[in-house]
Amino acid sequence: MHTLAQLKAGKLIGIKRLQLVESLTEFPMEILTLAESLEILDLSNNQLTSLPKEIAQLRHLKIIFASNNCFTELPEALGDCPKLEMVGFKSNQIKQVSAAALPMPLRWLILTDNQISYLPEALGDRPRLQKLALAGNQLKRLPKSTDQLLNLELLRISANQLLAFPIQVLNLPKLAWFAFAGNPFCSTSAETKPSTIPVIDASHYELQEVLGRGASGVIYKAKWVDAANQDNLWPNEIAVKVFKGEVTSDGYPQDELDACLRVGEHHNLVKPIARVVDAEQLALVMELIPPHFKNLGLPPNFDTCTRDTFEAGFELPINTIKTIVEQMQRVFEHLHNNQVCHGDLYAHNTLFDAQGNIIFGDFGAASTYQGLLPMIQETIKEMEERAFIHFIDDLLSICRIEDKESHEYQALKVLTFEKVELC
Repeated sequence: MHTLAQLKAGKLIGIKRLQLVESLTEFPMEILTLAESLEILDLSNNQLTSLPKEIAQLRHLKIIFASNNCFTELPEALGDCPKLEMVGFKSNQIKQVSAAALPMPLRWLILTDNQISYLPEALGDRPRLQKLALAGNQLKRLPKSTDQLLNLELLRISANQLLAFPIQVLNLPKLAWFAFAGNPFCSTSAETKPSTIPVIDASHYELQEVLGRGASGVIYKAKWVDAANQDNLWPNEIAVKVFKGEVTSDGYPQDELDACLRVGEHHNLVKPIARVVDAEQLALVMELIPPHFKNLGLPPNFDTCTRDTFEAGFELPINTIKTIVEQMQRVFEHLHNNQVCHGDLYAHNTLFDAQGNIIFGDFGAASTYQGLLPMIQETIKEMEERAFIHFIDDLLSICRIEDKESHEYQALKVLTFEKVELC
């Protein structure tokens, strides 16, 4: 993180990335002195309401973040930035997005948690767009031109006011990660699958150390209190995910919980034990994952946009990859047999051990689709199959070099080609 004093003193000349958090109410014009080098500008967590037209002088700017500010409209000055491809204005009070505010090179647009009710038809004229995050707004429809986003791979429209399923997305050839829960069109009179997961009181357990944090909540190690598990109905070692109350980057926490409950148990899924649903806390009690399980992948970065990354030097033998893929195939079928689209089928949401056993989780982007038309249901499954194809392809990218001539490697490679043709 940098300081405004450093910027004004000319000490930041030549830097490629600038981050300022100083309760700013106006754009510091001194930022323009970095025009010859600046590529990433992070002005999140300030009190900004506008950007000057001069920002277009930042001719090398590729990425801008301005989350948690006070913008009520997406600044039109952004549209004049010649190389700007990633725009992140999460958690403002944006109501208006004009065509002029959308830069032509746009590849990644994050407008989560705002007050947007309408997007311009010009959105479809941004052919490079791969990632579009719109959860937590007031959209009643998507632009008709959405069907022109032929490179769109990830779409988040959960927690909006969409009255009907946006059929514009059905023929998008690359859409693979799709979240749409929490919209009026998801409300259905179709029979709801009863949950076998019991409801308990939060007083039955005691939270201990934090095991992980995500967009939708915090996961704690926990222990039963007093005689809560005296009959040993559940495992003694447990974890508890306490959901946040507000909308997340993927949607509503309640929709995540509902998807978990609808899917039920599977050998390769995080096992739910009980749930807490009351005014004070929304939580899911789960079986504690053994410590020898590790993350299979890392999330996408600015360059890969939608594709997973891996630790430098990390590789797997082809037999382990084959074992992982076979298990994920069974998980995929289990999810869709229960009419649940995970929406985030990635290696970074997968845990694995030395034998290649996997545990898959994180239902933050999951959506149930039992009430939609059969044709839409089938297309949703085809979309997520693309994510499964990418999952396989990503794993093959970390296969040991000496295994890349093996029959198993070639068979998986052929499988990805065949499935791409089918999708």
